[in-house]
Amino acid sequence: MSNEKTLGEVLRQQGVTRRGFLKFCAATASLMALPPAMVPRIAAALENARRPSVIWLSFQECTGCTESLTRSHSPTIEGLIFNAISLDYHHTLQAAAGDQAELAREKAMEENFGNYILVADGSIPVGNMGYSTIAGISNRDMLEEVAKGAAAIVSVGTCAAFGGLPHASPNPTGAVAVSDIIKDKPIINVSGCPPIPVVISGVLAHFLTFGAIPELDALGRPLAFYGKSIHDRCYRRPFYDKGQFAETFDDEGARLGWCLYKLGCKGPTTYNACATTKWNEGTSFPIEAGHPCLGCSEPDFWDGGGFYKAISMPAEDLSRTAVYAIGAGAAAGVALGAVNRARKARAVKAHEKVTIDDLEKDS
Repeated sequence: MSNEKTLGEVLRQQGVTRRGFLKFCAATASLMALPPAMVPRIAAALENARRPSVIWLSFQECTGCTESLTRSHSPTIEGLIFNAISLDYHHTLQAAAGDQAELAREKAMEENFGNYILVADGSIPVGNMGYSTIAGISNRDMLEEVAKGAAAIVSVGTCAAFGGLPHASPNPTGAVAVSDIIKDKPIINVSGCPPIPVVISGVLAHFLTFGAIPELDALGRPLAFYGKSIHDRCYRRPFYDKGQFAETFDDEGARLGWCLYKLGCKGPTTYNACATTKWNEGTSFPIEAGHPCLGCSEPDFWDGGGFYKAISMPAEDLSRTAVYAIGAGAAAGVALGAVNRARKARAVKAHEKVTIDDLEKDS
């Protein structure tokens, strides 16, 4: 396919200077929560790495994962990475169709057997194989066939990671996740409906650099991105701590940007990096736009109760509790607050969106 040029050669052809490339490697290390000492190793590995073959299979899905990815390509880091891989098969993006498309998939599998990356989005129906097919092949059969030669599998989106919306009760198609079928390959779950594009690029960069999957949480997700809850990183957290909540979408609390917990925000139980990486080229994320988190990166989020129903509410008035807490530990709170603000600033800086233009700017 297109494994002839190294990643370094491709980047130089695109006009990326050595300085810009090293800044990119530093940003990648930061995104993956790696120490600065790893930057030279990342640079050496990425510069000499051959463009990996990627086979993208879409099963029971809405194409939202692809839409999310394509709308973030120019000129972001994830675009830089995806311009440097060989995307050999993708239903939505490939030019070929019909027999030619399937021949491209088979050729990519044969030429890169054992080395290609399989990206899958969408759940797999096992209740009736005929619910979803590709070129007359059931989703399950195609997944098992392509997975045999994959070096690793990236399950993109909550449908592929946990079954997603097709898995919601009563689950008429018998939808399951990729990991429910494939048991003998390393699998990275990049959950979200849709997932954050920079997480996908970070996972690929880690695999290219170290030849292994990144550290994962209990649900198989990269800890660098799913290690903290939305609540932990949310800029409205201080209002929660003070007991200041919006009661409706048009009350004074909503206009003042107070916490959306009472309006059903699932941020306390949802783990993702939305609050730091954000969406639409780093512009915003749902809570910043005034809508509570739906918890879409968690298993069974669709069946977790009403979207606009609070998870639970403490029996005691939080605002009164906050007053007592402030009175009891004001001095300690000030000191701890300063430390937390510094930590938050570092965390935000570590996860902020980086563009090619940013990489080329002088420090």
